[in-house]
Amino acid sequence: MKPQKGAKITECQLAIIGCGLSGMAAALFAAEQGISTVQIGVSGGMIFASGLMDLMGVHPVETGNKWRDPWAAIDALGRDIPDHPYARLKKTVLRESMEKVVAFLGDEGLPYLKDHENNSEMITSLGTSKYTYYVPQTMWEGVKALRERVPCLILGFDGLNDFSASQIAGTLGDQWPGLRWHNLQFSNNGNGAGLVSGDIMARDMEVSGNLDRLVSEVRPHLKDAEGVGIPAILGMERSHEIVGELSREWGTRVFEIPTMPVSVPGLRINEAFARGLSAKGVKLFFPNRIIKWEQDENGEFLLGTGRNRPDKWIRAKGVILATGRFWARGLRADRDKIRETLFDLPVSQPGKRKEWHRREFLDLKGHPANRAGLEVDDLFRPVAKGGKPAFDNLFACGSILAHQDWMRMKCGSGLAMGTALAAVDAFSSFALK
Repeated sequence: MKPQKGAKITECQLAIIGCGLSGMAAALFAAEQGISTVQIGVSGGMIFASGLMDLMGVHPVETGNKWRDPWAAIDALGRDIPDHPYARLKKTVLRESMEKVVAFLGDEGLPYLKDHENNSEMITSLGTSKYTYYVPQTMWEGVKALRERVPCLILGFDGLNDFSASQIAGTLGDQWPGLRWHNLQFSNNGNGAGLVSGDIMARDMEVSGNLDRLVSEVRPHLKDAEGVGIPAILGMERSHEIVGELSREWGTRVFEIPTMPVSVPGLRINEAFARGLSAKGVKLFFPNRIIKWEQDENGEFLLGTGRNRPDKWIRAKGVILATGRFWARGLRADRDKIRETLFDLPVSQPGKRKEWHRREFLDLKGHPANRAGLEVDDLFRPVAKGGKPAFDNLFACGSILAHQDWMRMKCGSGLAMGTALAAVDAFSSFALK
């Protein structure tokens, strides 16, 4: 299927397919380099993101060894798994990519903090703790409270069932004297009835009067608390301002705690990218999928995009594939093999289906299928059989890459951003020369 005669074709230098963190980061980096960019996607994985930015937290995964120094962990990873995407990245590129994204999000009203070059330990919604590199400013006081073990009150909300203040206090209580919890009835209809989602509560917090009501309802329960932990529902567009207001009103440290999906911090990042990329001139085709593609005689890609059939067309000198893994439909598991869904690129994977998974579901090594993905060359171009690039002007980044298990390794954000910048730089230096 080709464009109908007279159909409008959007011309660009670079088309980015995917709207998860790697796709959004790639669009940002391309725009900042003055590359005319179109981004196409449906639903990115950022709605499941905690808002934390992991660089490298666990290696080896089978031992669960946590690293305070993520850069040392990356060195060890490179020695042990030389095919991991990090082994193709210079640390300067990895560092630059994260700094650029953090600066961008700060400009969009989502400031981040970190502990010099180290990982920070912080509370999770399960009452456990994890190491991460960049922390939203709204959560930073929680890092300090956990480290210093100051008396804290953890607040929950009736009806917000994906967050349990009692579980957090119960799990951490033995090692954290003075940790208490309390649940509030707090809803937009005032009776606390029924279930409520975090995104609805976050938007309600920005409605006039609701924040004042929260202040007054919590004040009698503060007692000796030097910190107050709240699920991450304190506004969608002015969360750090709301945290500041509550801190002043209660005279305590106030911090958000990441929630289970659908994640408000993830939605904040998603909205910040959509808003900021549009302002930088990136043309956003959301929600759309690539239905049809071909290459012309000049090697440029013609992409037909839409929901069920192509109704918009894009011509690009190059493409960055940032389509993610199985949930995002970048990869598909058929009965016989794992496939890349758009260009039918070769996927590195175990030889037989019975080798995809280990016998134990919770095997500490993780399942071999988790590390399936695209092999790339040093320019982050997917390679075909024989090791040559499948297309000279097709690049890939993010979780679709092979030989990584970002969820267990706690390297998802660094992987997304670092490989996105490497792919954009490769396109700029190779495809545009």
